[in-house]
This record gives sequence, structure tokens and C-alpha cells, in this order.
Amino acid sequence: MDRSRPSASGAHDDRGQVGIGTLIVFIAMVLVAAIAAGVLINTAGFLQSSAEATGQQSSDSTTSRIQVVSMTGSHFTADSEVGVVNITVKKGPGASNVDLHKTTIQWIGPSGSYYQLASGGAQGNPDGRFQISTVQDDDGSQPVLNDLEDRFTISLDLGTSSDISGTQPFGEPLPEGETATLRITSPSGGTTVEQIVVPKTLSGESAVTV
Repeated sequence: MDRSRPSASGAHDDRGQVGIGTLIVFIAMVLVAAIAAGVLINTAGFLQSSAEATGQQSSDSTTSRIQVVSMTGSHFTADSEVGVVNITVKKGPGASNVDLHKTTIQWIGPSGSYYQLASGGAQGNPDGRFQISTVQDDDGSQPVLNDLEDRFTISLDLGTSSDISGTQPFGEPLPEGETATLRITSPSGGTTVEQIVVPKTLSGESAVTV
């Protein structure tokens, strides 16, 4: 009796189709994983760059500050008031170069609050403009503080008449015993706060420390 086995060709075909389908799914999963990995790598790179930029900006705003060396008052009015405030500055330790033409000064005094810009600085409509003069600058970088030895003087002209050439006066002169606050902000956002205190008497003086 001939007992032939049932043909298994259909089973082989089914297994082949399942294998091809599995391979296609596997390849698709690999492609999706590769694309996702690429997106993650790009996103991580972007976030790292943004974090580095933010960190640098934060560092600059903290370290790139202007340091005040001294402040004097001069050009006294007939009513014994300070007409000009001279601020000698240098760049702070660890600070990058500071362009005083792009530096702003906020003056908060008895007559109000005023914003200043250097005469050759950024465009705008400030309440006044200050003058920059050189005390020490070996490489001629004025108005940029690019060395720890650089010393420049910022002159603020108070009142309505100009006492210093190249300035734009603002506010009112400071009487004896009065105080004012300065907020000096570098281009990178570093801020230095100083208080001006006029002596109780200006009699017999041509200039005083304030």
C-alpha cells in the first residue's frame, strides 16, 4: 500500500512569508530607532550649545564688571553745589574687554532718575551723555578697557549748562550733604553700584572726594 506523506510545501511557504514579514518589521524598527537616535543627538547638541551660551552670558554678566577706583566732585556753583562728578574706572578682575561707549549709567539723585550714554556710544535718546578721558592707557585703546592697568575717567555734567566739553548735562547740581546712587552697567550686563556723598561743606575747596 502506497502511503505517501502529505505535501508540506504550503507550510514552507507560510514559514517563508512569516520570516520575510518579521525581517521587514525588524528593519523598520532599526530605521525608526536610528532616526530617533539622530533626533536625540541633534537635540542634545542644540541643548548643550544653548547651555554653554547661557552659561557664558551669565558668567560675563557676573565677571565683566567695571570697578570704580575713585570719585570726585568739582565745578562748584555759586550756591556751593557740585556741578561735575568724575568717576575713574578700571575693568574688574577676570573681566573681558569693556567698551565704555556701550556702557550705560543710571543716576538716581534728589532731582530724579536719569540714564546716560557715552557721547560716542550707542544710538538713543538718553537724558544726558558723559565724557570719557584717559588717565592711563598704554596701548591707546580708549574708550575700551582692555587691560587691568587702564584707567579712564567718566565725567557727568549736572545742571542745565555745560561745564565739560562733549557732555550733555542732566538733572541738577548736588548740594552740600546730598547723596546720589550710580548704577554702571557694562555691555554684557555686569552692574556696579556706587553711592555719591557730597561733604557737608565745600567751602575753600576746588574739588572733593564724593
